[in-house]
Amino acid sequence: MRPDQRDGQGTDEPRPAGPVTGDPPPPAVAKASSGVVPPAPPPAGGAQETRDEAIEGDLDALLAKAEKERDEYLDLAKRTKADFENFRKRMTAEVQAAGARGKADVLRDVLPVLDDLERALQAAGLDPEGDSDDGLAHGVLLVFRSLRDTLVKNGVEALDPTGERFDPQLHEALSTQPADGVESGVVVETMQKGYRLGEQLIRPARVVVAE
Repeated sequence: MRPDQRDGQGTDEPRPAGPVTGDPPPPAVAKASSGVVPPAPPPAGGAQETRDEAIEGDLDALLAKAEKERDEYLDLAKRTKADFENFRKRMTAEVQAAGARGKADVLRDVLPVLDDLERALQAAGLDPEGDSDDGLAHGVLLVFRSLRDTLVKNGVEALDPTGERFDPQLHEALSTQPADGVESGVVVETMQKGYRLGEQLIRPARVVVAE
């Protein structure tokens, strides 16, 4: 008997190495062997919702921060505008006040000249509103009226309170005297006219007051 024959059987056929089975390979093995990788399974619904909520929370925080900064800058701009407007008004008032003080200082130097001209006219018996054939007197009248009218154009008002009640805010009492038929406290004579520029008193009127 040949070695390849046992128990009367024919020659054995070669068998494949490894286990032999008649079932087909599972799908996963078949796909892997074909080179196609199956897609990863989608993440669980709870994890995706958590990430969405976290992103939404970050966006809300950024929006709140931006709105807060916007409100702060807007408030700062409003305060700056208000401060500048107050500064502008204050500076305007100070400039006007400084101009009024400067004008008042000039007027205090000019008023004695006007007083001297008026006394000269009175001594010569001339009416400040009249005229004269004398050349010198006529010239003095013109100078007096020109100076007076210039002061009026610049807002200067003369104060001659004769017949009015004494006002310590506007008048300076030089003396008092009894006066028949005149109520006490009334100005009976104006020794020197007063002047004011708008609401600013340049010089009080010097008067005699009835007792």
